[in-house]
Amino acid sequence: MQPIGILYEHPEWFKPLFAELERRGLPYERIEAHDHRFDPSARTAPYSLVVNRMSPSSYLRGHTNAIFHAQQYLAHLDELGVPLVNGPRAYGLELSKARQLSLLAALGLPHPRSRVVNAVSQIEPAAAELEYPVIVKPNIGGSGALMQRFDTPADLHAALDNGDLDGVLGLDHTAIVQEYHPQRGGSIVRVEALDGQFLYAIRIHNDPNQGFNLCPADICQVETPTQAAPDNEFELCPVDAPAKKPLKIERADPPEWVVDAVLDIFRTAGIDIGGVEYLESERDGQIYLYDINALSNFVTDAPTLVGFDPFVTFGEYLERRIYETAAAPVF
Repeated sequence: MQPIGILYEHPEWFKPLFAELERRGLPYERIEAHDHRFDPSARTAPYSLVVNRMSPSSYLRGHTNAIFHAQQYLAHLDELGVPLVNGPRAYGLELSKARQLSLLAALGLPHPRSRVVNAVSQIEPAAAELEYPVIVKPNIGGSGALMQRFDTPADLHAALDNGDLDGVLGLDHTAIVQEYHPQRGGSIVRVEALDGQFLYAIRIHNDPNQGFNLCPADICQVETPTQAAPDNEFELCPVDAPAKKPLKIERADPPEWVVDAVLDIFRTAGIDIGGVEYLESERDGQIYLYDINALSNFVTDAPTLVGFDPFVTFGEYLERRIYETAAAPVF
């Protein structure tokens, strides 16, 4: 049996996945996306399945090269017909908040009103079309980095005058200006799904003054950086960075329509595993879906919190996928 390829960038996040594959006796190979090469003329690949575990936040750890190299490699594998988990379509959505918002709109799902800009000069007029407070964030995000909230037009104008938003356009020179909805009860809900099925949902309580990083795994909870790390400097690795105050997390029961919406999003976008976050707004009491994640580190201490280990469930899914591939007829 050919091994499973795990395309990843972070050295710590996927240790539980590697351990689960080893427990199952499944052959796998680690593919480090930030230090990799491939032959575009190759007509075969040495993997039974390739699992994409790339995060757009890798640019915060000096691995911008991993983001765009992974795009090319996944497209190459897809062209060869290699079975993929979270292939090019899913990854493309992961890398663009603008595309996420367009998808939510196309599916008729409630989401915060937003504008997409490609110049700092467009931020203020874009915000003028929205209701304050607003947030400004890079289109290619990750871990809530570089996001800023402005309560009034004067606040935004002052920040622009001071050059505080000069870096917000990000890697693709694109940013999102969006209405900010304070969360009712000071919490958001993340709904996780795998293989077209609801996995679990958790409510994450947070202090907005602590930043926008709501990753539910302890290993993600580091101080939010003010700028991206220089390439090839892995200086924002969670094992080395100062820890933030732990998030309060509890199991949640989202409305049935939200779960159906998440599954519809994933079917449309070709996402095999991931999560969608939503909030209930203090402004109007409505639920708004606002972030689609094609990567999940899963919640810390999941067996206690949600009653099972999602890495075991993920391992079962990957094992099933490779045996289905092996059994498929060759024409």
